[in-house]
Amino acid sequence: MRKFLCSLILITFAAGLHAQENTLTMDADFLTRGEIRSGGLTAGDDMVPDFAAFILERTLLGIQYDRAGLSTRVNIQHSGTWGGAGGGGINLHEAWVRLQSQNGFFGQIGRQNLSYDDQRIFGVDDWAMTAKSHDALRLGYEGHGHKLHLIGSWNQNPVNINGGTFFSGGTQPYKALEALWYHYDIPKTHLGFSVLFMNVGMQGGDENNPEKTRQQQLLGTYISFKPEKWSAEAAYYHQLGREEHGLPVNAWMASFKGAYTDTHGGAYLGYEWLSGDPQFSVPAQGQIGMQQHKVIRGFSSLYGSHHKFYGAMDFFYLTTYYGGFTPGLQNAYVGGKWMPGKRFTIEGSYHFLATATKLRNAKMPLGHELEMSASCKIYKDARISLGYTFMYGTETMELLKRTAGKRQLHWAWISFSVSPRIFTAQWPKKTEPAPAL
Repeated sequence: MRKFLCSLILITFAAGLHAQENTLTMDADFLTRGEIRSGGLTAGDDMVPDFAAFILERTLLGIQYDRAGLSTRVNIQHSGTWGGAGGGGINLHEAWVRLQSQNGFFGQIGRQNLSYDDQRIFGVDDWAMTAKSHDALRLGYEGHGHKLHLIGSWNQNPVNINGGTFFSGGTQPYKALEALWYHYDIPKTHLGFSVLFMNVGMQGGDENNPEKTRQQQLLGTYISFKPEKWSAEAAYYHQLGREEHGLPVNAWMASFKGAYTDTHGGAYLGYEWLSGDPQFSVPAQGQIGMQQHKVIRGFSSLYGSHHKFYGAMDFFYLTTYYGGFTPGLQNAYVGGKWMPGKRFTIEGSYHFLATATKLRNAKMPLGHELEMSASCKIYKDARISLGYTFMYGTETMELLKRTAGKRQLHWAWISFSVSPRIFTAQWPKKTEPAPAL
């Protein structure tokens, strides 16, 4: 049996071993962003938001080797705040090996980015100063309009002799992950659709009193229709199973976006609904109140590019509500962009935000958010961008976040990014005979 499996693997990938050319590249990604914040919502009964200004930076340095049938990449990441103690943090962002056959099958193992569809569930989240990556094994097939990916991951603490299999923290919060993603582009229709199934194992407790790993499932679909200048996309996902403390989960989300784009700009509009916990109630400031929930109905967007959705302020699904539960979210938005030249882009949008469930002691609207941004491409690999966002929060927003002070938030930023390919080398390689089976 073992000899048969080894022979099957060699036959599948033998075609990729007849390499004709080797390529070695070195690339970098330098990002510096300054931010100014004034007003807004700050946690704490007696805290008033302060003016804040800071500069963030992120640097990625990658080396990649490619030949027919084989690719490997190592990417080092440094991120921090100017003047921060310790000089920021350095970590291994990517370190993977990929085997690829000529008939479309592949296998990839190591620390890698997982990005699918519109990046709502799996995304790189490039806006963040520490982009997401996963330690995983990915097997799949791509060909004839079909894409099928099978993903598996098992996370463990570095020292586990005394801790057994308990896991806490790490690159990602889950202990185990299994996912299946399938995508198909229907010929001659401009229509494509994806199906995603994922099982996430989350462990509760602590090292001294570990709880068993609870399994949570997600099943959903993403559909896109892009005929020339027009486009439409929609998604639906449902979450089931149990969260790490054992409570059952029954949550869902749905979204739609339509857009028109040409060489001079375009416009778009959309709507998102993320389910929330019913009968959500927050006591007034200075009072203590408890709310018991038997089922978690607040949708979790898991490992997606959060900054891309739900408003640029990131008040939702990056920061929690009082008590840890969520009343869900409605996000209705409209926007447009204008490209006065090949190098310039100007964009603006408006968001109306509200809870998805009715509240016992407040109205559903959360606030209004106005976003404006502009960018200029200096060179093909260098860009400067700036933006301004204003949000006016309602009394409900102030109540849910348990805040004091102004409900108006001003946020401005300017960033400079350069992504050069520093070095590229290619050299021929004699054809190697396929290994004997």
